[in-house]
Amino acid sequence: MKALENILSVTIGIRGDKLFIKGETPSIYHAQKLITEIRDINQKGYLVKPEDLNAISRDILEGNEVSLHKLFDRGISIASKKRFIIPKTRTQQIYMDSIDKYDVVFGIGPAGTGKTYLAMAMAINAYLSKRVSRIVLVRPAVEAGEKLGFLPGDIADKVSPYIRPLYDALFDMIDIDRATKLIEKGVIEIAPLAFMRGRTLNDSFIILDEAQNTTTEQMKMYLTRLGFSSKTVITGDITQIDLPSGRASGLVEALKICSHIEDIKIVTFTDKDVVRHRLVQEIVKAYERYEKKANEN
Repeated sequence: MKALENILSVTIGIRGDKLFIKGETPSIYHAQKLITEIRDINQKGYLVKPEDLNAISRDILEGNEVSLHKLFDRGISIASKKRFIIPKTRTQQIYMDSIDKYDVVFGIGPAGTGKTYLAMAMAINAYLSKRVSRIVLVRPAVEAGEKLGFLPGDIADKVSPYIRPLYDALFDMIDIDRATKLIEKGVIEIAPLAFMRGRTLNDSFIILDEAQNTTTEQMKMYLTRLGFSSKTVITGDITQIDLPSGRASGLVEALKICSHIEDIKIVTFTDKDVVRHRLVQEIVKAYERYEKKANEN
């Protein structure tokens, strides 16, 4: 209710079993329609969250049709947790549609735009609907080679800090017990990029996260792992490259090399697509202004 009040500039009150809405006539109409849709969607078992209304606020500002049903019709269901993942921006919708249509998709943009989260949702949905038989989640370990060897523990302990974000996204969509069993069976594999060498991945949904930190050789190796009936999504932020000075980013080169291949889709996000906490978008903008000013000086 508070989110609706902020978005529509209305006041919503409760008396007994009735809601009272005060505001301008168009806003009252939108509020009444959205409250009815929220009730309908909740009754189907999916909880509408305040952040789901972000896209609605954009539609209102742009004078577009306002409909939560329309948003949820575009989304995908994660039955294991009764989650419904919906695109909250136009670019997110293009991204999800592209993943559905193309076998190789690049998702490029700043933090908080949903690149990895939406790719994970699409992967889990593909597995649950039996369109693939396994999910492979990959990340480069930037401090590969000698530096990795100095870390304590076995190989799992050494690479854990690099792949932890993938576990976080996975456990947000699948119960930990079920996810753990799938990992133990090898149905879901989470591994550093180096483990992909020499493999061919058939009937799989593969996600390469933080791809800006791949080298030229690693990216070429990864892109040639794709097997039959498989799909891959490569995500990264080319403004956050952590490779040693002088090393070219494999992602930057791949975008140039693959941009003319008809069956490969590149989707670019901007700060307008940031859908984390509202302050994340402001932080991203602030850093961009700061870096632009620094470069000018």
